[in-house]
Amino acid sequence: MRTLEAQADWVLTEGAGGWFTPLSATLTFADWVQTEQLPVILVVGVKLGCINHAMLTALAVEQAGLPLVGWIANDIQPPGARHGEYLATLRRVIPAPLLGEIPWLGVSPSQAATGQYLDLSPLERA
Repeated sequence: MRTLEAQADWVLTEGAGGWFTPLSATLTFADWVQTEQLPVILVVGVKLGCINHAMLTALAVEQAGLPLVGWIANDIQPPGARHGEYLATLRRVIPAPLLGEIPWLGVSPSQAATGQYLDLSPLERA
């Protein structure tokens, strides 16, 4: 990872599966991020239960002593009736700036399609 950092302005490490996903019999993704002292961007799959999940993850990141530098709302399904309420509550309870909302783009959107919905400028101050 240090080699990549020397070659680029940004290095983004994606964690699939969640904060406490096991990487081995004894280590979780959270352990690795803490060892590397990486800033964290929380990606929230907007659906029923997302507020609780996001709050618990933000708390775990804080307890690990890591900076939560932003969050992304990811509409993983077509927006439902409570979508606006979920976003309003998430904005209020997550102690970091919203970097963007990726709308529902269907089953398999291209990576290029998703980047246009993000504003990473708050990270320049992080």
